[in-house]
Order: sequence, then C-alpha cells, then structure tokens
Amino acid sequence: MSNEVTIAGHTPTDLETEIAAIHAVVATVAHAQANELVDEFVGIFREDAIWTTGHGRKLFGRDAIGEFTAQVLPGGSPSGRVAYEVEHVLFLRPDVAAVKVRQLHYPLGDELDGEGAPLYVMTKEDGRWLLAANQNTPVVS
Repeated sequence: MSNEVTIAGHTPTDLETEIAAIHAVVATVAHAQANELVDEFVGIFREDAIWTTGHGRKLFGRDAIGEFTAQVLPGGSPSGRVAYEVEHVLFLRPDVAAVKVRQLHYPLGDELDGEGAPLYVMTKEDGRWLLAANQNTPVVS
C-alpha cells in the first residue's frame, strides 16, 4: 500500500480496492518499461492524456504518447532497472487521484544512480484507472 493517502472531497466507497488498483497501474508502468512493452505502456493512458517526459517533451493524446514511446522504449535501458514506488495518493474525487511516484534508477546492480518524481493524475473510466495528466520529473541533487 502507499506510504500516505490523503482524501480531499469525497472518499472512494472502497478505499482499499481503489488504492490497490492505482498501485496496479504504477506496477504496469514498471512492467511495461522493464520489458520494453510499448502497447502495454500506452494502453494505460486515456485517449486524450497529457504526458510530459523527464526531458520536458510535451505529448498530447495517446497516439502521440505511443509514437514517442515506440521510438525511445525499445533498447532504452539495455542495462539496469528502474523501480517505482507509490509515495502519496490524493483523491480529488472518488474517480480522480493525483499520485506521486518515486522512481529509482539502478543501472548497475543494486547501486542507486538516480531518481525521478513523477506525478500521475489518474481518472477512473468504466471501472478502470487510467493515466490522464502526467509529468515525469527527474530529481536533481
């Protein structure tokens, strides 16, 4: 479960189930990126999603996110791994959540070499949590 959950507005009816579903989306991000699965990654975005990459590239819509991901994901991390941890969930409404994620980069075994601090705004669409507005931000020492 997340380190902290903050409720603003209305609490989801089944908070534990919603938190687990949000964790599953973040796990899908990790799985898709670790295994270079473009379709799996793109499939967790809303059709009209916004994605800002860690280098500031702004992508509007699932098609643009898919095109970019197809260019950079295959072969993007030939060595090492990235771990994703849900740090904080803020429910803006029962079907809208702002999710702060800790992204840990381990290029050589278990030695931490960098960190990111993505923010995922997710919406629940037809019973499924999807990425809606997202910013992938590197942490600079």
